[in-house]
Amino acid sequence: MDTLVPILQSAWASLPVLLAATRLTIGFALAAMVLGLPLGLTVALLRLYAPAPLRWLAGLYVSFIRGTPLLVQIFMIYYGLPSLGVVLNPVQGGVLALTLNASAYLSETIRAAIQSVPRGQNEAAYSLGLTPGQTLRYVVLPQATRVALPSLGNSLIGLVKDTSLVSVITVVELLRSAQLVIARTFEPFGPYLAAALIYWAVSSLLELVQGRLERRLAGRGST
Repeated sequence: MDTLVPILQSAWASLPVLLAATRLTIGFALAAMVLGLPLGLTVALLRLYAPAPLRWLAGLYVSFIRGTPLLVQIFMIYYGLPSLGVVLNPVQGGVLALTLNASAYLSETIRAAIQSVPRGQNEAAYSLGLTPGQTLRYVVLPQATRVALPSLGNSLIGLVKDTSLVSVITVVELLRSAQLVIARTFEPFGPYLAAALIYWAVSSLLELVQGRLERRLAGRGST
């Protein structure tokens, strides 16, 4: 018990700094999700409907991103791109890396959701005079959204945790803030414990929001 008290005191003392950094962590995750969704949708549509060369390129992109560690991708973008004349600051490099990584996984989620819509829905839409584009927009995508929502929510929760990796390029997000506190106090357990609890709290809150959205969409689908 005597050793636990200093740890809890250290965790409590580090909370103001860590909570301030949490805003950047959430901002990173939301930015990557907002930017990654349209990119992921584009990649999914290319893999489903584009000519063969574009399908192949989209598949290669997804395979490369999913087959390499996010940490390596962050290093390639932040440290590698300057050799090609593209210099990004840590925030830009971190957001770009998270966006590209998220888009590959989101594209697979979206592609599977689109393919889950029965083909009869397309045929019925065509019989009513809808074009392929209108069918995709008004018939297929709304149904695919309900299927994809749980995985999309899980992706956002995963992004919140993946933001910890951008600390390696000196972005002062939640984990990096904990490390800076530890460098001043020389007490590691408390700040790391506080950071872990904040990650847990944010993830739990997102899970609640996801559950409400799923129930709302399920209710609309049953009416």
